[in-house]
Amino acid sequence: MSQQTLAEPRLKSVGQLRTYEPIRRAWSSLSSLGQDGVLYVGAGLFAWLLGVFSSQPAQWQWGYLSVGPYCVAGLLALVMTWRRPRRPRREFVVRVLLLFVVLLGAVAVPLGLEARWRQLDPGKQFAQPEVSVIERSGAALSKGEDPYRSYLKNGRVVNEVPGEPAFESFFPYFPLMGVFGLPSAETKKGRGLTDARIVMTLMTLMVSAAALRMLRASREDKLRVAQVLLALPTGALFLSTGGDDMPILALSLLGVVALQRRKTNLAGISLGVAAAMKLTAWPLAAGSLLVARSDRGRPVWWRVLLWIATIVLVTVVPFAWRSPHAFVANVFAFPLGLAGVSSPAASALPGHVLTTWMPFLGHVLTPAALVVGGYFATRYARRVWPLSLSQLLGLMSIAFLILICVASATRVGYVIYPLNFALWASVCRRREESVLVA
Repeated sequence: MSQQTLAEPRLKSVGQLRTYEPIRRAWSSLSSLGQDGVLYVGAGLFAWLLGVFSSQPAQWQWGYLSVGPYCVAGLLALVMTWRRPRRPRREFVVRVLLLFVVLLGAVAVPLGLEARWRQLDPGKQFAQPEVSVIERSGAALSKGEDPYRSYLKNGRVVNEVPGEPAFESFFPYFPLMGVFGLPSAETKKGRGLTDARIVMTLMTLMVSAAALRMLRASREDKLRVAQVLLALPTGALFLSTGGDDMPILALSLLGVVALQRRKTNLAGISLGVAAAMKLTAWPLAAGSLLVARSDRGRPVWWRVLLWIATIVLVTVVPFAWRSPHAFVANVFAFPLGLAGVSSPAASALPGHVLTTWMPFLGHVLTPAALVVGGYFATRYARRVWPLSLSQLLGLMSIAFLILICVASATRVGYVIYPLNFALWASVCRRREESVLVA
């Protein structure tokens, strides 16, 4: 093979980098306020497109309600960037104010209106299906009943919820997720102020605020983390319509911050609570064992593991022991598309398309991706050991992106995991580099 042939891939990648270089330079030339303006205007365009093209009522309603606040905040940011000289302190205050404007207009108002509309007209879909599922599980927990009742037997769903689609009969979470449905169970109505979305949003905001306050990063980085997690469509859409992944991400951020500050007890508790709610928290919970260190830099993985295992076992084992078949069908088989019931999360991603053509691949793709991905992740970790927090988050971002693509039943919205992990990795890396320089 000639040297010219060997050089072709390198030359091609360099050419691709040069293609994007003008975009990178243009972005870097903007002030932080100008970048916010571009992000908010882009978010407004996304909200409008979602309002026009989405077939899910809760989503297109959020789109039409949010397009105004996003565009107003974006245009204000751009106008102030062009007309005023750069004053970092004043600019940061403006950015924070615009963030609160967006949180009010793209989260609080749509969430309040959709919860109220759901109360007035329960028959219409003013929330994502998981909201009703969580509220029903909360009602079951309040009565001491098992939230895992439905499963497949001889091709038919057993204990199907009357009048609801088959997929809404399943509870694809761990028991602790049902806590968000307890307020509606106590008041005997799952709408209005006891809507599970409001409870999840309040917890997300409180946990995120605590994590951002503790995060060792510049104020600009903290603000960007808040924007992506809460204010932009990567957070606001899911907070308003009923995304159960938002509390998981908030707890994950708190766990990451605790690992950064080497508060291993807090890391174990926050990641343990997240892992006791949903399976998507498990990769980061497991990865945290690789980077958990004491103030003296010694590995203390056992302390984090003890907290995570205790919380998960105490909250999960009683329910899994009571009805193991239904538990496995709900928590594992249904989310992976192996329960014989079509899930609304089955987006047209490569894994879903392939398993639609060849159903047997549904039992192969995800395990194969885990084995192959685990092999390469292990090789990478051994090569850069000891693994830093930023490297772990970067690895998690890539792993989640691959799993989203190959899973037989997953939704595009899960991209919020790799997006947030990638941003957190960047923030932590800057902090690590500044400590090394100092």
